[in-house]
Amino acid sequence: MTASSLVVATPTAHADGPGSGTPYVVTVGDSYISGEAGRWAGSSNNSETPADALGAHAYHDNAAGTAELIPKCHRSRSAESYIGGGVGGVNLACSGARTTTSAGDDFKPGLDFYDNGAGRLGQAKMLQQFATTHNVKLVVASIGGNDFNFASIVTQCVTDFLLSPSWFPDYCKDDSSVVANFTSANVTAVRARIAASFQNLRIAMRNAGYADNAWTLLVQTYPSPIPAGSGFRYGQSGYTRQSVGGCGFWNADADWANSSALTTINNTVRAAIGQSGLTNTRVLELQSAFNGRRLCENTVGLYEEVGLSSWTQSTAVDKTEWVNQIRTVTTIGSNYYIQESLHPNYWAQLATRSCVRQAYNAGVPRGGTCNRSGTGLLNGEPRMALN
Repeated sequence: MTASSLVVATPTAHADGPGSGTPYVVTVGDSYISGEAGRWAGSSNNSETPADALGAHAYHDNAAGTAELIPKCHRSRSAESYIGGGVGGVNLACSGARTTTSAGDDFKPGLDFYDNGAGRLGQAKMLQQFATTHNVKLVVASIGGNDFNFASIVTQCVTDFLLSPSWFPDYCKDDSSVVANFTSANVTAVRARIAASFQNLRIAMRNAGYADNAWTLLVQTYPSPIPAGSGFRYGQSGYTRQSVGGCGFWNADADWANSSALTTINNTVRAAIGQSGLTNTRVLELQSAFNGRRLCENTVGLYEEVGLSSWTQSTAVDKTEWVNQIRTVTTIGSNYYIQESLHPNYWAQLATRSCVRQAYNAGVPRGGTCNRSGTGLLNGEPRMALN
């Protein structure tokens, strides 16, 4: 046999895709996973500087890092999808997103297959396109809060606090506009929409070439952003609770928010998983993840209250808040956005990222309850445990 007759076998080149290439975590859903408020590490009423961890480009997710791909989605660089360790991360979530796409001027992609033919896509369609050419192992979803009109409820609660006196408080918990969100009929309707959105994610992955057992859907519940009434560091008489703390809730409304509203929303999310029929799911329980570090909680404070001058100081993660202040129209003219109100900030984003990494579990995903496990930082993130 001559040298010229030898045939050398070369391996066939495989493009990345289902089961091939760098593994990816993809996040989908709303502001509680997009990274809303992820710029701010705590709060200060004296200056933005002490808490500004990411700067003006915090939400810029285009290739150049100079603008948002979808305005106001606020996909911050501290968001939880970026777990590292050889695992890629992609953030498709959008602040303000509901289960279905809102296609008006203020475009909000839902967990559906919306496609206007000009580049605006629903998140399920985005996921399908990405997963076709990447090895997606874990999809993490946070959805349902906006279907319960979360922002409107918060606005009503703060309005009632500011416009009624402490000797005759007007509570939001019994306002008709708030109560309507938690009727049995509405809870049933929202549960069905969440279930359908999970089914859309399964369809997207099947269309991209994945068997159901080739990937995992990690559904996260919502964390408590404010303490119960007894846990506030500002009294409820006068306006200090909102004017200084940015947490204008009456004690009774804060109690209701934790014991009733949050519980109902999270129970609805869990029930939707069962209704969806998906079998490749896990649950990341976040409801108590920020306890002890919540907005206006008596265990933390503003930078000026705890004697710190910068988020880079070693004790800042433990002495400052993990949830952003509720802001009003006075925000206009600053670098703060009203939509950042009552959202997990820089510390909280990194905390949930740690728990997502633990849930990824080196490619064998698991669920569990995410809680603080110690003080200080570990590899730049708050110490968290997934149990």
